[in-house]
Amino acid sequence: MFSSQKFLENHARRISVTHILSAMFTAVEPGAAVKKYVLENPLPKAKRIFSFGLGKAACAMTSALADSTSLTNSLIITKHASPLNVEPVTVIEGDHPIPGNSSLKAGVAALKFVSQLTQDDLLICLISGGGSALMTAPRVPLADLQILTSALLACGARIDEINILRRHLDELKGGGLIRMANGARVVSLLLSDVVNDSMEAIASGPTAPDPSTCADALSVIAKYDLKDRIPASIIPALVETLKPNNPVFEYVENTMIASNEIALRAAQAQAQKESFETVIIRRGMQGEASDIGRQIALQLKESIQTMKRPFCLLAGGETTVKLKGNGKGGRNQELALAAVDVLSGLQDVMLISLATDGEDGPTDAAGAIVTGESAQRAESLGMFAAGYLSTNDAYVYFDALNDLIRIGPSGTNVNDLVICFAF
Repeated sequence: MFSSQKFLENHARRISVTHILSAMFTAVEPGAAVKKYVLENPLPKAKRIFSFGLGKAACAMTSALADSTSLTNSLIITKHASPLNVEPVTVIEGDHPIPGNSSLKAGVAALKFVSQLTQDDLLICLISGGGSALMTAPRVPLADLQILTSALLACGARIDEINILRRHLDELKGGGLIRMANGARVVSLLLSDVVNDSMEAIASGPTAPDPSTCADALSVIAKYDLKDRIPASIIPALVETLKPNNPVFEYVENTMIASNEIALRAAQAQAQKESFETVIIRRGMQGEASDIGRQIALQLKESIQTMKRPFCLLAGGETTVKLKGNGKGGRNQELALAAVDVLSGLQDVMLISLATDGEDGPTDAAGAIVTGESAQRAESLGMFAAGYLSTNDAYVYFDALNDLIRIGPSGTNVNDLVICFAF
């Protein structure tokens, strides 16, 4: 996956860095995680077994399940369809990150799919990140939901905050899928793309009870001063979701099978094998991407004085970007750009920030790399990091340096990772 990346082609520690990145992705490969679960946890007996895959990893998870389980029928709602060994199956590509007409079509298909279930059936749900936008059955017009989502993204709202509103505005979220399942037994396997692995936040919790309330949703609107900037239909449409004590969850099992924490631990273990002293410096990383980028770069710079080279610092989570300009980029590219001036002039350092799904914002890059030479190389081209940061134009900056990380859709999705090296 990483051996062809230009930023590693001529680096002396290319093999070590590649091994660390590969180990991290292998540890959260969706298909392997599903197979491990099924091997270790016999599925409940049922007359018929149905599979419902939702999210960016849905194809890989469903294929893995089909290898070991006879499925009556399957529905997959994803962003990028990939080859499958599943029959019969319906695959729908929804819209992301703003729900669109395809997401609406996916919501209709999901409602129809679960309506065929009976109490004698087993529904295996395979849920991963991106599902909140890819499938929707909104209580407001789609156009109004799109305006709300765009406003939340533009003001830098965290994904967990966005999903609170989505759960209270959608028939299928906040446990809504379970309400429609006619009492069928449900086993839900989740790949976490949210900080702290809250099950109700992953794809907005179609199979999970929701501890949040309408008051929490209103608090998000108030926090970002959105009341007068969102459609009038939004607030009246908010309804309470299914809570943890609801009896509908008696026959539902929700299990986390891959997460950012698992990826961090795998990267740490491999880095230690590659002779790096390794420390996980941040779990559940949140906040403005540019602020976090500067903070982590400063920690790398300070660690050079206290740690013996070679060493590796790891962080995981999901930052946000409050848009100030009309540039092109994503939160990982923005984080990396903010680190450029801090690391300028340092010898033998590297900072990598990337989205584990391979897609950072509305770009074809997963993230970007920074070294102590990045600032000087860019300035020789007449490019200064501060200027590009002020317009959220990280993609153009790193593209000129050939330091974008382009791996394509990875098939997994467990938040973002920042890996810092001093060689």
